This record gives sequence, structure tokens and C-alpha cells, in this order.
Amino acid sequence: MEQGQAARATREAVPTVSRVAIIGSGVSGLAAAKQMAAYDPVVFEATPSVGGVWKHCVYRTTRLQTPRPSYEFSDYSWPNRDDPAFPTHTEVVDYLEDYADEFDLWRYISFGSKVVDIKFLGGAKAGFTELWSGTGKAPLQGKPTWEVGVATGGSDIVQYYKFEFVVMCTGKYGDVPRMPVFPLGKGPEVFKGRVMHSLDYCKLSEEETVELMRGKKVVVVGYKKSAIDLANECVQANQGEGGQACTMLVRTLHWMVPSYSIWGLPFFMFYSTRFSQLLYERPNQGFFRSLLCRLMSPLRAGVSKFIESYLSWKLPLAKYGLTPDHPFVEDYASCQLAFVPEGFFDMADRGLVRFQRALNGWWLSENGVVLEDGTEVEADLVFLATGFEGKDKLREVLPKPFRGVLVNNSSMMPLYHGTIHPLIPNMAFVGFVESASNLRTSELRCRWLAGLLEGRFELPSVEAMMGHVAGEADAMRRTTRFYQRHCISTYSIHDSDAMSADLSSATHHKSNWMAELFAPYNKEDYKKQ
Repeated sequence: MEQGQAARATREAVPTVSRVAIIGSGVSGLAAAKQMAAYDPVVFEATPSVGGVWKHCVYRTTRLQTPRPSYEFSDYSWPNRDDPAFPTHTEVVDYLEDYADEFDLWRYISFGSKVVDIKFLGGAKAGFTELWSGTGKAPLQGKPTWEVGVATGGSDIVQYYKFEFVVMCTGKYGDVPRMPVFPLGKGPEVFKGRVMHSLDYCKLSEEETVELMRGKKVVVVGYKKSAIDLANECVQANQGEGGQACTMLVRTLHWMVPSYSIWGLPFFMFYSTRFSQLLYERPNQGFFRSLLCRLMSPLRAGVSKFIESYLSWKLPLAKYGLTPDHPFVEDYASCQLAFVPEGFFDMADRGLVRFQRALNGWWLSENGVVLEDGTEVEADLVFLATGFEGKDKLREVLPKPFRGVLVNNSSMMPLYHGTIHPLIPNMAFVGFVESASNLRTSELRCRWLAGLLEGRFELPSVEAMMGHVAGEADAMRRTTRFYQRHCISTYSIHDSDAMSADLSSATHHKSNWMAELFAPYNKEDYKKQ
């Protein structure tokens, strides 16, 4: 035990002036620390542990929605990667801790260090130049750009440290809940029961969650992964004598997926090969690529219909009025898919889970939830699985004027290659773009970012980068109605190619053209060359 603790010795002191700061030690923070180890980075972590949302924002039944081999670092495999079961959240945390062990990342981390303020040390126009950070290249020039204010151990005392470069890895989930806005006199203040956001539920022990829900009439507001997991736990707590059904309040329908097989075919065939991604628009494509996409539209629609037919056969969506009126691809293209826990609809068939549509809004009354048509759903406990405001975490610490330009007109962060904000100098953001495998995406972005710090390539002009990001928003807007989420699922290989090209690495990784077109891209293809 003592040897294990010694191996995990963390940073004892933070220098007054350093080169690189990394804020957060979740998946992205650990990947950044590994890739930027040459700069002896300081990793500020507000909590006592690594893992981010996998440690602090999950339920006891939460599992990864991706098979193990699709969710691992390029240079570190799962010890049991052949296990077909989706990993539990505790397995994910163990994997991340083992990764930190393998590459001795603990020595960079300062636990219990909450970043509460960031000050800009450059001039008034430093963030609004023709080239990013004034030069568009090699941002480490030996001069501090940011001053980071940190409160440790729950203290109100803030200590400031200076850095040349800051990597924000605080993520989109956890910390700041997204709360619905209620009409006057129709909010939690009139409800006799208890209203709780899923974030607060995550902080409870298993015994506390069971006691909270047992024998209660529970309404879960939402219909994506966190809401489905909450309803699953509600049913488990209420099985047996005296148990009550859990009601899910569904406003926007999304397609659910029961497994990674569609009519016996592996899911990757439809979206994760070069050939499959030829069917979908990619950002900033040329005339002939656009023409190809137009010609491929019948095949693209056919693929979506093929998947929808399987889901409608496999799941009783029509029975419960849960069949979406939009194509499957729109959910995939916006990272809106949710995998159904095993036996979830069996519980619905037994009357333990109920579904109530709330198309035009809802509010609270003394006894429960009221829908716009006057329908009242009685409740003792209302869970708000309404998501998080990850950008608000950034706004809280970023100084003016940068907090004002954090998002664009599409409510998205305009991040070039999902990493660099053209108007915010010497700062990067990792973990704010979604894909089919966020871990792999974050790792490659951190490798690309390390290449930028090393001066291996130069960035385009600020105007060109903003145009590139606008092209991404336009492509997403044409592909899915849910484009506000920055999701690269339908063009992830193209996205990776662009970063590999900047690093002067090969963009084609397979042994022959057949494999290049029809085999899925995985961690083996992105091992450091």
C-alpha cells in the first residue's frame, strides 16, 4: 500500500511562474498532461481525484456507451479489452487511474485546487490580431500570458500563478446544472415535494438514493442518457411491495440504440469507415465533394431507414408513442443517441416505467407536474435531467472581453480543430467537441496541440479559422436540426486527417485500399508515428 501511494505522489508545490497550466484532470486533462509532459505542466484539479464526470457525475448504474476497444488511449489498452460488457463508471475511473500510473502523470496534478479567476497579462488588442496570439505559431515565447487564481482546500484565500499557456479541460458536463425557467408562481416554490437536478443526485450514496426514491411517485424530466439511467435506478429502488411507477416526462424524442449490432451487422459499418463517411457532408468541402453528397442522398437516407427499421422492430417505440419523426442520422450527427439499459422496456411492460409526452412545455403545481393541455402527473419527487451549462464554467473564470466572445451566433464555441479559439490567445479548450469516442478525439487534439507548442506548424489567420468554424456550423445545420451541439460523428475521420496533416503524419493508416475504405478507424491507426 505504501509503495502504491508513493507511486501516486502528486505535486506538492506550484511554481510562481510556469509554462503550461492544465485545468481539470478528467479524460482530456490526463491526455493533455501526457502529451505536454515536456513542459512540466501544472494540472489544477478542484476535487481529490482524477476522472472528471466519470468520478463525480454518474449514478451507480451508469455505464460507458461505447465498447472498450473503442474507448481507450492509443498507447494504453484496457486490461480486459475483450470483455463484451460495456464498462461501468468505476471501471472507467480505474482505467484512467491506471493510465496516470503508467505515464507517471500524478506528479503534475495539484488536487483540491479550484481555479476561481483567470487574468490576462497581454495588451488590450492581444486577442484581436490578424494572427492568433500575434504570430499564429509557437505560443511559448518565455513570457507569461495568463495569471491563474487558485483556491485550495476550500479556503477563500486565492493564490495567483503565471503561465505562458493554459489548457481548459473542464468539460461540458457537471458543476453547472441547466435549469428550466418556470412561469411565475409555477416553479419549485409551489410544489409540496422535492425538486432535484441530476447533478445533486450524483452526490448521494447508493443507500441515500434508494431511500430517497423508495415508495415515492417520481417524475424524471428528460429523455437522454442521464434521464434513462435515473428512471432505471428509480425502478430498481421501487421494486417490491409499496413501490411506485416512475414517469418519464418526454419533450423531444430521440432514437434509442439497444446494442452495437444492426440486423446482425456491426454498427461501425454505417458511420465509422471512410466509405460510410463519404455519404455525409463534411465542413468546407468543395464543389465536387458537394455534388457527390447530393448524388449519394438516396443511399444516405436508405442507411438511416435501414437502422430505423431495426430499432422499431427491436424496441417497442410505437407501443409507447416514442418513435421520433426525424431520421436516425440526425441524432447520430448531433451526438444525441442514448443506449438503452438491458431490460429497460421490460420494466415499462410491467408498468414500472411510464412515458408522458410534454410537447409544449410543463410546470409545477402543489401536487406534481402540469402539462400545457391541463394533464397533471402526481409526484413526490421531480428529477431534472435537463443537462449542464459547461460554457458557464468558462464564463465564470475568463476575463473580459474574452468571456463575451466565447460562443458564436450558433451558441457554439468557435474552436478551430475543436481546440483553438481564434480570438482567445495562448489558450486551448479540449473536451468541448463530441464524437463517437470522446477519449480518442481528446487524445488526438492534445497531440495536435503539443505539436503547435513545439512549433511544428503554423495556424491560419484568425479570419480563416473563423471561416473554417463557420463552415462546420453550416455543415451541421444542414445535417441535423440539433446542430447546437458541436458533434463531428459523421466526419470524424476527415477531422482527424486534418490534424494528422498538420503534424506531418500520414492521413491514411491502413495496409491496403480495401481496408482503408471499409475497415473502422481505431486506436491502432492513431498511435504516435
